[in-house]
Formats: sequence, structure tokens, C-alpha cells
Amino acid sequence: MNRLSLRFGSRLVYSCGIYLFLLLLCVFFQVETGTFLTVRNLLNVLRQTSVNTILGVGMTMVIITGGIDLSVGAILALSAVLSTAVIMKGFPPPFPFPADVAMKPEWPLWASVPFAVLVAALTGALCGIHNALPIVKLRVPPFIATLAMFSVARGFAYIYVGGGQVGNLPERFTAAVGEGPLMPVVAISCVVVGHIVLSKTRFGRAIYAVGGNEQAAHLSGLAVGKVKFWVYVICGTLAGISGLLLAGRIGAGDPKSGMTYELNAIAAVVLGGTSLMGGVGSVVGTLLGAIVMGCLEAGLSLMGVQWFVQMVVKGYVILLAVIVDQTKKSRPVRA
Repeated sequence: MNRLSLRFGSRLVYSCGIYLFLLLLCVFFQVETGTFLTVRNLLNVLRQTSVNTILGVGMTMVIITGGIDLSVGAILALSAVLSTAVIMKGFPPPFPFPADVAMKPEWPLWASVPFAVLVAALTGALCGIHNALPIVKLRVPPFIATLAMFSVARGFAYIYVGGGQVGNLPERFTAAVGEGPLMPVVAISCVVVGHIVLSKTRFGRAIYAVGGNEQAAHLSGLAVGKVKFWVYVICGTLAGISGLLLAGRIGAGDPKSGMTYELNAIAAVVLGGTSLMGGVGSVVGTLLGAIVMGCLEAGLSLMGVQWFVQMVVKGYVILLAVIVDQTKKSRPVRA
């Protein structure tokens, strides 16, 4: 009887996985702080995790194909400065951006925002194409191709603003993005669409097939190159949109924004159960991984833990989660 109970308990732990970890994390921080599970704090966690969730959706598709994208944080920064320049100066934005950034917007907000969204998405898509072409056409490893874009995009962002930033964004815009429900709504919408694409469409099945066995996918008639091309374009486009949202939240288009966001996105994807070897994963799991990262950061901040200590804690939590996930895969529990 005790042996059966132990087996059932092990099965429960393995099947619950990240759900159980998230629950224990929330209980721990509530006990330690007394304010973690308040509505205000939970809404703040959702806003904080929105950008990581959006980036994670694109990163999930890339990693399922067996690739990686180290450039999303830099693409976010480039998109942020270009799209906020549209809000401040209209379309097309001037190059380079004027040194005097304390000016008032020249276009009405209702007219400039649609163009800003378009510029953000196009900037990300073009960067995604820049990543995809060497990978698909020249067989450059994704690590190298996206690492190059990491440097190129961040450099162009600094060049555009001359080392400064695009500041003094309209208060109505920053309030709508930073205080309202817009960011969580966009993040959840991306998760829903990503889940439908991966689970209900031929393109989604092709993504899993390429990541599971690229050679077999090619022999079965799948256009492997096109699948890879489009997942990097999608990942870049989502990074571009994230740049505009993050700029609205912090109140400026800053070339320094998005630092280490590529690592946070990869961490959310891995915590959500997506295999770095490709072929396995889901955007719903990535959403949970992003929430875990957000809860961890918010809880440690409420406890007064310094940011550099938080980095150490988050690193070990990610490592532990990966070890548990690998143990689950290599040692399945039998009834």
C-alpha cells in the first residue's frame, strides 16, 4: 500500500510540474510578505510578465524547430526607438533622431499610434528576415546568425538616437500602456493565437515535424527552409511589437531597453517544458514559465532582496526546473 502511494505521489508531482511549483512559490511569498496575493500585486505581475510572454511565444516556435534566437532583446530596443520616434515626429521618422528630444509630438496621438505599431512590426519582421536568410540559405548556425543581429540591432538603435533616447512620450500613451490592461490583453492574445497555430494548423504541425526530425520532415515533402524562415520572422515581429509596449511602460524609447530579455524569454520557454533539442513544447507552457519568472522577481522584490541576489536565485531556479524536467523525461514513472 505504501509503495503504491509513493508511486502515485511521484506520478502526481511529475504530471503537475510547473503548476505545483507556481503554487508553492505563491504560497511562500504570501507567507513571507503578506501582500503577494493581493489583486494589485497580481495585476502588476501580469503587466511585468507581458513582454516576456510575447517574446516567449515567438521563441517557443523557434526552439521547437531546434533553433534559438539571441537577438530579441536588441530587436526590441531598435523597434522601441523607431516606433516612439513616429509618435514624437510623425511618419516617416527622421534619421537621425533630433538631439532635442524634449519636443512635443507633431502628430495627434490617434494618428501616430497606428503608424508606430506598423513601424514596430515591420522593424521586427525585417530583423527576423535578416536572421532567417543566413540560417536557411547559407546554413549559418542560429546561435551565430542571431548573435550577429544582437549586435547589429543594438548598434543601430544607439546610432539612431545618438546615444540618447526618445523621451517625453505623451502621457495618454504611457498611461494606456503602463497602467491599463492593454499589455496583458496583447500577451494573452498572442498566446491564444500561438496555441491555435501550433495545435490546429498545418504550419504548426510542420514546426513540430522540423524540430522532431528535420531530415525526415524534408523527405516527407515539407518545405523545411520556409518553416524556419517564417518562425524567425514571427519571432522578430513579436519582438518589434514588444518594443513599442515596453517603451510605453517605461515612458521612453531607450536603446538600452531589452537587456537580457532574450535570456528571460528562453528561461520562460524552458520552464514551460519546451525542449531545447526541438520537437516538443507549447506556448501555454511558456505563459506559465513567464508567470513563474514574474512571480519570482516580484516576490523577491517585496522581500527586499537586492537585484543582483535575485539574479543568482533566478538562475538556480531555472537550472533546477530544467534538471527536474530532464529527470522526468529520462525516468518515466510506471504504475
